[in-house]
Amino acid sequence: MPSFDLPVPDIAPWRAGNTGVEGVWNFDSGASGEAVLISALIHGNELCGAWALKGLLEAGLRPARGTLTLAFANLAAFDRFDAADPDAARFVEQDLNRQWTPERIQAADTPERRRAAALAPFVQRASWLLDLHSMHEPGAPLLLTGLHQRNVDLARSLRTPGHIVIDGGHQDGVRMRDFGRFGQPDHVAPETRSLLLECGFHGASSSRAVAQDMCLRFLQQSGALDGAALDAALPGWRQGDAPRQWVLTVDGAVVARSERFAFVRPFTGLELIEKAGIVIGHQDGPGQGEAAVTPYDDCVLVMPSTRQARAGVTVVRFAHQVAL
Repeated sequence: MPSFDLPVPDIAPWRAGNTGVEGVWNFDSGASGEAVLISALIHGNELCGAWALKGLLEAGLRPARGTLTLAFANLAAFDRFDAADPDAARFVEQDLNRQWTPERIQAADTPERRRAAALAPFVQRASWLLDLHSMHEPGAPLLLTGLHQRNVDLARSLRTPGHIVIDGGHQDGVRMRDFGRFGQPDHVAPETRSLLLECGFHGASSSRAVAQDMCLRFLQQSGALDGAALDAALPGWRQGDAPRQWVLTVDGAVVARSERFAFVRPFTGLELIEKAGIVIGHQDGPGQGEAAVTPYDDCVLVMPSTRQARAGVTVVRFAHQVAL
C-alpha cells in the first residue's frame, strides 16, 4: 500500500455537534435558500472530508441563505483508525454507504444501521448533498453523479474535477447520495442535487485540498454564500479549474465472488482498454477461475481495487468516455 501521508484530524472540539446527534452541526441563516448537507467519514479511513469539515467549522462559516449541515458520519469507525492498517477503519460491521434503504435503516441491528437511522432525518431535510470520500488506490479525483441529469449539470458547472462519473450504484446496497428524494427521477425531485466526490487516495495529502476546494465550489453554487465571502473565509481553499472535463458513463461492472479476485496487473483507474474481450482479472486468484474481460472497445476502468474484495463487492466498473 502507498504511504499514508495525510495526518489524522483532531475533531474532538467538534465532536458533540449542536443538533443532539453526535458529530452533526446545523446552521440556519434565517433566509430562504437551499438546505445544504456536506458529509464526511461515511468510511472511517477517509480522512480528507473530515479535514474539510473541520476547516469549515474552525472558520466559523455560516450560510447567508438557507441552512448548512455538516456531518461527521461514521465516528465509531473513525475511532478505530490506524495508519498502519487503514482499511480496518472503513467500517465497524457493515459499509455505512450501502445501508440507505428504509428497511435497512429501520432494522437498526448493526452500528452502521443505527448510525444511518440517526443521520437519516438530516439527509431527508437536505435539498443539496455533497458526500466526501477518498479511494483505496492512488488515482485522479472523480465526481460521481448517479443517473440524474440535474446532478450531471451541476458537476459540469463546478468545473472540476476532470472526470465526471455517471453511475448506477452498487449491487450490495444503496448509497446515502441516492437515498430518498435524491434517488428520484428529475421530474419527481427537480429541486434536489447530490454528488459524491472521490478526492484521491485515502492517504494522499492532496486529497484534503481536493475536498476543501469542492466544499467551497459547492457552497457557492448552492447559493449558501457568494464567492467573495467564501474566498475571504477560506483563504487558499480554491484551486484552479480542471483544464478539461470528461464524462464517464458506467455501463458494466465486475463483482467479486470471493476475496480471491485478482487483476492480471496493477490498475490505477482511468486506463483505456482499446479492445473488447481483453482479460483484466480472474475470480479465483491469478489465472484461476472465470476471467473478467472488457465488454467493448475503448473501455475505461473506473476505480479498480481488490482491497475490499469479497462476495458481492464491485472491484471495477466499465465506462464509456465522452469529452465535454
